[in-house]
Amino acid sequence: MQQEFDSLHKPAESRVVEIVKQFRFEAAHFLPRVPEGHKCGRMHGHSFRFEIKLNGEVNPQTGWLMDFGDITSVVKPLLEKYLDHNLLNEVPGLENPTSEEVAIWLWKRLKPSMPFLTEIIVHETCNARCIYKG
Repeated sequence: MQQEFDSLHKPAESRVVEIVKQFRFEAAHFLPRVPEGHKCGRMHGHSFRFEIKLNGEVNPQTGWLMDFGDITSVVKPLLEKYLDHNLLNEVPGLENPTSEEVAIWLWKRLKPSMPFLTEIIVHETCNARCIYKG
């Protein structure tokens, strides 16, 4: 009897998860608004890396929050058309392509297709990154 009572009054198990998918691209840029003589004002390149984080409840039918393949299918066109092996300053909306601006640019383009998007982390170098949470 006690066991039956306990199972009826046990809190529901959480099905909320966070998933993360990482992408990379190579790009050149310069920062036009830095003080004269600043090294980032000169053209240079980075091996950028960014992470997309989604948070929400696991769909009981599929067993996932969002298919990783669907995430890739949304991100890949942006990588291929605008980011990878491009001069970021020439991308509409990235005329001043700081890590912060790249993170916001990505968010604006990904959020409509990814309602569970909670965070984008742009790594400009091995030890410098920007976190944007919308």
